[in-house]
Amino acid sequence: MQKDLFSFPALVFTAAMAFILFSGPASACTGMVMEGEDGTVVYGRTQEWSMFDFKTQATVYPEGKSFQAMTPEGKNGISWEAKYGFLSFLLLDRVTGDGMNEKGLAAGSYYHEGFAEYAEYDPSLAEKSLAPTNVVNYILSNFASIEEVRRGMQKVRVVPVKDPDIGGVAPVHFFVADPSGNSLVIEYRDGTPKIYDNPVGVITNNPTFDWHLENLRNYGYLNAESYKTKTWGDLKITPLAPGSGLLGLPGDFTSPSRFVRVLVLREISNPTSGGLKTVEQFFRVMDSFNAPSKLGEGQKKQNPNKKPLPSVTQWTVAHDTTDLTTYYHTAWNRQIRKIDLSRIDFSKSEVRKIPLDEEQTQNIKDVTEGLR
Repeated sequence: MQKDLFSFPALVFTAAMAFILFSGPASACTGMVMEGEDGTVVYGRTQEWSMFDFKTQATVYPEGKSFQAMTPEGKNGISWEAKYGFLSFLLLDRVTGDGMNEKGLAAGSYYHEGFAEYAEYDPSLAEKSLAPTNVVNYILSNFASIEEVRRGMQKVRVVPVKDPDIGGVAPVHFFVADPSGNSLVIEYRDGTPKIYDNPVGVITNNPTFDWHLENLRNYGYLNAESYKTKTWGDLKITPLAPGSGLLGLPGDFTSPSRFVRVLVLREISNPTSGGLKTVEQFFRVMDSFNAPSKLGEGQKKQNPNKKPLPSVTQWTVAHDTTDLTTYYHTAWNRQIRKIDLSRIDFSKSEVRKIPLDEEQTQNIKDVTEGLR
């Protein structure tokens, strides 16, 4: 993974170009790979959605599980049996939004509205076609490495299939990481997959991934050290407070700003060693991206009669791809919980599910007694 973040030369985009690119609906999912000095690789993300509660379930799909993909004609797309068992963060009891398999390959889908352009559906190619909402299942059940994903996803067609809950085709792109620390981004333009190596190990939403990499050249001056004392005329200029080296770091919730911010915050984080320490540092960074209740995808379609969400960041997940352990917390309960994939029997034939929250209530420990 590329580490020399701050060597990019400055590049200025025009205001007109910015308006063209960013005038669409807001979306707010943020993903990142964080590596420990001992080789630990953690991939994870925030999951935003403001239209309704996804009622996400931690779901185990076993080896040999049969899958049938959707096309615009129904359940007549590609069919396959799972080569690998995997843990799914299952949305609406039917769509895997994120997950990790028993080989440590992890993947997630991210909103990409206005930029996702899937292949036109051809009924004669139904047997190699699948819906965007089938892709994460396909990746996690079939592949064990980034290179396998790269080859395998060029052999299938992702076609536009309307999703009943969002009222249209799910516009998404995909982030995949494996225990080597390598990651890639899969986007669909003009009906074909654009598969990018990810040299920085982060992802957000619009516009395209290659644009985000170019935009980093605007921020090559950022660093963790305060600026040096300067003399302007007869006035000595010193930093007003710590952090002056990060003046200009974008702080809003647009996807270009989050892309820059998550990368910079990771790069200036303390080094870690070991799975748990790396996961803890991962959550410290990602907690900067919990979005307010009116900034997530689906806001314009939110049903005013439904109970409002405490945050559109419905959950944050961290997959330790090295130790095969998944950690998460939710908008309702910030306590970190874990799922140890090494203790799961993926040879059992049945699918197993649990809600992320037994009760959507924050666990609070009362420590008053020690102060009486």
